[in-house]
Amino acid sequence: MNNKTTPFWKWFLEHKNKLKNLMSINHKEQKHYLFWLNWHLQFYFPGLEYIVVLPKMKKKKSQLIISANGQQKLFQEAIQLEKTSPKLWDWKFTAIIQPQQDIEDIVAGVDEPYVFQDITLKASELKFIPFEYDGKKKIDMIVYMKNFTIYSHNKSLPALINIMLQDLLGDKSMAENINLVQLAQMPAEEDDEMIYLYDLQFYLDDINYNNKQN
Repeated sequence: MNNKTTPFWKWFLEHKNKLKNLMSINHKEQKHYLFWLNWHLQFYFPGLEYIVVLPKMKKKKSQLIISANGQQKLFQEAIQLEKTSPKLWDWKFTAIIQPQQDIEDIVAGVDEPYVFQDITLKASELKFIPFEYDGKKKIDMIVYMKNFTIYSHNKSLPALINIMLQDLLGDKSMAENINLVQLAQMPAEEDDEMIYLYDLQFYLDDINYNNKQN
């Protein structure tokens, strides 16, 4: 560890067991520990975001992902924090979210849920509709979810969706291809134009390829 990252990892090591068992503690305690996790992350460097991924099986590692939120100026800070992370048998630390590797699990609907503050979502349950794409411009899109009405007033929801998009695309592709993201309730009768969120990179690749041919 270096002097700049030491306070963050010192706090994390003192509370890693609580963070690993978030789902087994009450809601008030969850908010307490996630608040201080975010506080220490912002103290290290403002603008960074995190996601805690908790495995279904106890023997698998929990994961703390440090995201630059698509901002290139934050990439190095996220990488530095990950480089100085402690070596733990039950935790994995990742910086600068890379494209999702277990896409098969998402397609099959057996992906692990994202736990972000008081929201729980699965990438396999989300769909989107792109509603603007013009040559070199980034796309605008609407992301649909079944429980949007429940979380619509939660200020953490846009941040979680942003992190999920980064996890699917990677920070670089996210910064280069996505402009505006709006959120909406999944309609009772789904539109045929809706695309599963896990197919977003395939959609972008197809659009970019077609643009190069024109």
